[in-house]
Amino acid sequence: MTLLNILIATIIISLIAFVGAFTFLLKKELLNKALLVLVALSTGALLGGAFLHLLPEAIAEKDADLAVFLYLLLGFSIFFVLEQFLHWRHQHSAAPNVKPFSYLILVSDAVHNFIDGLVIAASFVTSFPLGVATTLAVSLHEIPQELGDFAVLIYGGFRPKRALLLNFISQLTAILGGVTG
Repeated sequence: MTLLNILIATIIISLIAFVGAFTFLLKKELLNKALLVLVALSTGALLGGAFLHLLPEAIAEKDADLAVFLYLLLGFSIFFVLEQFLHWRHQHSAAPNVKPFSYLILVSDAVHNFIDGLVIAASFVTSFPLGVATTLAVSLHEIPQELGDFAVLIYGGFRPKRALLLNFISQLTAILGGVTG
């Protein structure tokens, strides 16, 4: 029964990736204006979450001050190298309009969603009410994040339908994380 609850919760979380579909209702001019706002929302959510929540929490741990900043520097460095590699590798691709950061968004979102699945699984293993509460909390943070990710993918060169599909595929790793957990 716990596995069924985990599967239902992570499938619901995965369907949130389709929140970007509402943009299909917008005219192209309005969509272009909205994209900049949505990209700003995505950036603000990412930076706010990292610098106002995660880093202070990590620094609060004993003897973690230097390690936290080393991990931060390592993360920036890895993604810089990945972006440079993708930029170099995709110059001759069939989709030259897609920017390398778009692929990095998909990879990082897949890792994030996998971890969300692990968290949901751990919460349902602990108790059903905690699992429901955790699923609700993850849902609430996924809605703006997936909307922002969708906007960044379009801004990065993907067509809206392709961005929606790739965003959903990335979101499906929540199910994998849930089953793994």
